[in-house]
Amino acid sequence: MEIEINKQEKNGVELKIDNTTVAEILRVYLNEQGNEFAAWRREHPSKPATMRIESGKNVKKEISDAVSAIKKDLNKISKTVK
Repeated sequence: MEIEINKQEKNGVELKIDNTTVAEILRVYLNEQGNEFAAWRREHPSKPATMRIESGKNVKKEISDAVSAIKKDLNKISKTVK
């Protein structure tokens, strides 16, 4: 999986991600955390998705928190399945 940061601002970031499944899961968790805006789009299936994230807080921390929450939920699911 490749992630490329296109534009980084104080309260927002735009990045390219080649895995739309990961982009969608990240979008859902970021929106559940109450971020101002988190969405992705893809111009064509052969091109990577462009994801835009805006937050009134520190965007890097918000992404990190979302990834931590995803890992926590995946560990719960993994233990339940075993």
